[in-house]
Amino acid sequence: MSIRRLRSNPKTLGDVNLVTEELKNLYHKRLLPIEKYYSFHHFHSPSYEDAEFDNKPMVLVMGQYSTGKTTFIRYLIEQDFPGSRVGPEPTTDCFTALMYGEMEGIIPGNALTVDPKKPFRNLDPFGNAFLNRFQCVQMPNQVLESVSIIDTPGILTAAKRKLSRGYDFPAVLRWFAERVDRIILLFDAHKLEFSDELTRAFGALCGYEDKLRVVLNKADRVDSQQLMRVYGALMWSLGKVFRTPEILRVYIGSFWSEPRQKCDHYQLIELEEEDLLADIRNLPCNAAVRKLNDLVKRARLVRAHAHIISYLKQEMPTLFCKESKKHNLIYQLPVIFTKIQQQHRVPAGDFPDCTKMQEKLLGQDFSKFKTLKPSLMASLDKLLTTDIANLVPLLQQQELRKKSLPSVLDGEFLGTFRPEHYKRDPFKELKRDDESSETDFDEWAVEKYKPKYDEIFYNLSPNGGKLSGTKVKEWMTNTLLPNSVLAHVWRLSDVDGDGMLDNEEFALAVHLIEGKLEGHWLPRELPSHLVPPSKRLSTASDEE
Repeated sequence: MSIRRLRSNPKTLGDVNLVTEELKNLYHKRLLPIEKYYSFHHFHSPSYEDAEFDNKPMVLVMGQYSTGKTTFIRYLIEQDFPGSRVGPEPTTDCFTALMYGEMEGIIPGNALTVDPKKPFRNLDPFGNAFLNRFQCVQMPNQVLESVSIIDTPGILTAAKRKLSRGYDFPAVLRWFAERVDRIILLFDAHKLEFSDELTRAFGALCGYEDKLRVVLNKADRVDSQQLMRVYGALMWSLGKVFRTPEILRVYIGSFWSEPRQKCDHYQLIELEEEDLLADIRNLPCNAAVRKLNDLVKRARLVRAHAHIISYLKQEMPTLFCKESKKHNLIYQLPVIFTKIQQQHRVPAGDFPDCTKMQEKLLGQDFSKFKTLKPSLMASLDKLLTTDIANLVPLLQQQELRKKSLPSVLDGEFLGTFRPEHYKRDPFKELKRDDESSETDFDEWAVEKYKPKYDEIFYNLSPNGGKLSGTKVKEWMTNTLLPNSVLAHVWRLSDVDGDGMLDNEEFALAVHLIEGKLEGHWLPRELPSHLVPPSKRLSTASDEE
């Protein structure tokens, strides 16, 4: 199976677009009318925009400051992005949406809220205090062609809890949590601390635990005994916050593209990295499923909301004592919820948070509420029972055609470094996609370093002038670079795609590794000045 970009499979994307278009039509036809009729948007989230259906999958990255959020994003997209800063102090003070664009640029928050092509128009109610701290970075990046990433400000620790952000931070997190496909929550293995703001942020994520992935980052900086203690403390703390019978999955890793420190749990970190990247890699294929799931959750909430509003309307007097009756109904709201559940067989899990609903009802005029409208409720029932079920066959067809993402997210790259693949036939399935438009016959940039690299090459005892994948892998892993980075080096170096490296290809591999160790980013595709001289003619003929 060859490596291709996600966009190169129009049939798969066609299935996704077909499902999302149908979901969009169902929302506008079935759900939106009842939301407007019962003023759903005054109590809960705003209505969906078309861009929220058409948008690429989004990943929300959050955590306390200095847990490695920005570094994690740079690791995923394999390059810096405008406005990113990394340091031990709080360096990210705004929400940054990283999205694909042909030209690199930054769009400020106020401009984003008026762009109908961006899914951020409903952020306008949070006001200038938030919008001045919100921006979109557009850049040409292969990963961002398939997913968008949201970087968030570092959550304040206990020492800084008196500082005010000027906007409702948990409410903004909840807005994003409702709309994103995955939430990555990072903790630092060195300083595990649960502050007040972190606890409030957890409250904003309640109801979206299925999207949450917890990462215990920088795990290579502690020994195995310390890691087990920190891991146990984290699980205990999460259990107190998320009161669910299911245990949250915690990934242990060190997510950056620099060499990791050698530790007893090094192999565990590699396996955990593969699991998390595989989870993110599947997001584009599962985007339609997520949108369908969120639409069903919203429809269930709308149904419960309609019953609540109708009940309150029916209980209100016609002329006298309206205010006292209103406060009495608000006080009895928990009992009202139970009555509705019993009378209309609405599951308790579909109802909103009772305390928050009571707060919203205080500012409402109950006399303007409306009773149940049978035609609207019948339309909603049809959505939940029939219309959604008709989309399931399309989703099942889509599941059969999943493609990998490029860069460190590419499952085929990681697969070549798994022990079972390596024992079978190392690197055989790895093939190179050449997209360079020209071959430059200038001097080879690696030539002046080649004598030094040749010494390493011949010390590894090549067979027939080439090193096997076995020997190259053993040597590469001694650099302590992540396997995802080494796999990318292999793809660039194995120019002829034969699963072995000759002396020129090996010299190229060492050159790329040394550049990476010095802090440079690896090229996405091999530039012409790095193509080994003996491979330039074959590369040019392949392009023709």
